[in-house]
Amino acid sequence: MRIATTRRILILAGLAMPLVACQEAGVPELGYEPLRTLPHDTAAYTQGLVIHDGAFLESTGQYGSSQLRRVDIASGRVLNAVPLSDDHFGEGIAVVRDRVIQLTWKAGLAFVYDVGTFAPLDTLEYEGEGWGLCHDGQSLFQSDGSGTLFRRDPATFALLDEVRVTRDGFSTRNLNELECVGHDIYANVYMTNEIVRIDKRTGEITGVLNALGLALASGRPNDAGAVFNGIAYDETTGTFYVTGKLWPEVFEIAIDG
Repeated sequence: MRIATTRRILILAGLAMPLVACQEAGVPELGYEPLRTLPHDTAAYTQGLVIHDGAFLESTGQYGSSQLRRVDIASGRVLNAVPLSDDHFGEGIAVVRDRVIQLTWKAGLAFVYDVGTFAPLDTLEYEGEGWGLCHDGQSLFQSDGSGTLFRRDPATFALLDEVRVTRDGFSTRNLNELECVGHDIYANVYMTNEIVRIDKRTGEITGVLNALGLALASGRPNDAGAVFNGIAYDETTGTFYVTGKLWPEVFEIAIDG
């Protein structure tokens, strides 16, 4: 395990502090404290990230290399993985009791697996694209790259409701990876270094975190696809793990506000 040195944590904190002042007026700024830095597979085109039974479940994308993985948090070692067929592009994931549900980008299919063994259980259908997915204990919330979140039945994937996401009254598009935490949903905004906190009942963005400092410190490759994506919340510690596509590192952070 690679834990960030005190010096590096101070550097990351220094990068974070001036950035939060750059958020647009009207939306509360979310600060963060970097706690540690952990290894991440640089071949993982991260699409979905959750914590389950002390390990990461990670969905990776790209045609021909998409997988559902179980990953050791401390070492970044892949404990087991199942591939998708070459014509399916993996996207967001969510755990619902003893199942894990994995979206696909354009196929309109969600694959259901046993969360312990990754044995395939079912295939669900939906219209449109699949991007992010999270479960709040009652409903699934899905993003499709637009400014709308779709609330779905966790058993059938039937559409129950649509939530328009707004920032200061204006629609916010490119909502990507999702993490449900209490009454809120945290979402990566695709092709930016932002995480937005969304009130799942109203769709209003109630906070914005600018993680440019983490992106600069990540050692990410010079690749247009190596963008910030991946949010996992640890209920036992109240901290978040964030990373990006093809990044060599995962950061554990405490979010203020």
